Amino acid sequence: MLIESANPNSEQQSHRRSSPPAEDRPTYVRYVVLAMVCSLSMITYLDRVCFGSAAPEIAEALSLGGVSDLKWAFTAFALAYAIFEIPSGWLGDRWGPRGVLIRIVTWWSVCTILTGMIGLRFAGITLGGLGSLIVLRFLFGAGEAGAYPNITRTIHNWFPPTQWEHAQGMIWMTGRLMGGLTPLLWAILVGTGAFSLPLLSWRGAFYLFGGIGLIWCFGFALWFRNRPSEHPGVSQAEQALIGSRTHHGESHGGIPWRNLLASRSLLALCLMYALVTFVWIFNITYLPSYLQERFAIPKGDMLGAIYGGAPLWVGAIGCLAGGSVVSYLARRSGDRRRARRVLGVGAMALCSGFWIGALYSPNIHVFCILVAASAFCIDLTIGSAWATCQDLGQRHAGVTAASMNMVGTFGAALAGWLTGTLIETSVAARAAVLQVTVEQLPLLEKHAAVLHGYDWLFMINVGVFVTAAVCWCFIDASKPIVPETTPSMAE
Repeated sequence: MLIESANPNSEQQSHRRSSPPAEDRPTYVRYVVLAMVCSLSMITYLDRVCFGSAAPEIAEALSLGGVSDLKWAFTAFALAYAIFEIPSGWLGDRWGPRGVLIRIVTWWSVCTILTGMIGLRFAGITLGGLGSLIVLRFLFGAGEAGAYPNITRTIHNWFPPTQWEHAQGMIWMTGRLMGGLTPLLWAILVGTGAFSLPLLSWRGAFYLFGGIGLIWCFGFALWFRNRPSEHPGVSQAEQALIGSRTHHGESHGGIPWRNLLASRSLLALCLMYALVTFVWIFNITYLPSYLQERFAIPKGDMLGAIYGGAPLWVGAIGCLAGGSVVSYLARRSGDRRRARRVLGVGAMALCSGFWIGALYSPNIHVFCILVAASAFCIDLTIGSAWATCQDLGQRHAGVTAASMNMVGTFGAALAGWLTGTLIETSVAARAAVLQVTVEQLPLLEKHAAVLHGYDWLFMINVGVFVTAAVCWCFIDASKPIVPETTPSMAE
């Protein structure tokens, strides 16, 4: 023992013997994958929210009466997005998410650039009007459909089950954060309100945002691979840590329609997602116009830009916190899936109360705090909803996520149409009472009628969240749509 300890090299030799070879230590390629899909989520929201921010300028460029005249443009995007969700999700399950995501981002980036050209006058020719914009928004939605289902497929392939909520939370957090920043970024770029010196025209901003998506596609195509086993930078230890789901490969069968339609949990999940999306979409479509209408916030005002993005900023925190809340509840209950359900019911109940308060809020500060609190509670559950798709779908995770997102987007389409219809109906009813045409309606009367239409929407939102809470009670993530071995989720 004395002779051995006297050897000055013995401690170094022992340390070398106890340190595992580099190939036996987990690498961190999966976190680079997460960073790439998070950046994709940010670009997705940048391109979505900018249309709502640009709505007043677009309506003016097309000589429309107001933002409500764009209701079919909002609706066309949501309808196409919903219709093409399942085909795009199935392609990700069938062939892997790499090629599908490249196609998706290229398509929507080109559509973003083309949106900036609508109504442009060149050599005496006008490049499209409202009808062309509606068609383009439909094509935009068709191209972007499947982005999040294929991101979900990526997370399914690249992360262990216990990290699904956290990974999904990061994806939605970064997307929401960019969505919240977009109104402020728009004000800076376009030079509205407090920013009197524009850096770009509203058309130029669309060209810039579309170009960012094309650059992302180039980097993603060079680096990303569908599965860890295909990436040269992934060690065997990281593959073992991720788990054996990658051994299933991509799904080579058709869409399991019978199983999808027979799953009570999936049906409840889809309905719940449609309900919360019905309310949430207000934040990126009509909220900026509503703040101008109800609280007289000037177009492009700094305060309006901050408050307009508040639901997404605060929601981003909810996305990040959701995984931790689920983990805490799972430790208390011993069941991660049950923890998601408890969180979902509680969050939806709180949202219902927040919208009652928003309806009667005395000023813009209280209103925006309550709407942002509702967004926070919605986003607390967003990671759980998408992780539940992975549990229910297993090797069909892309199709399952696409099913939920498809039905959810129908909720957004309904909201876009219904909001505009409620406002138009309220204005028309007020004009009828005064026996004048809508065009002859005094501004103060029109203002009151528009707000009355929004009041009806807010009352509907209250009932929507109560129904969503009930839906969470019927979601059981332990029963996959196609029975197979499911990783344990107990903690």
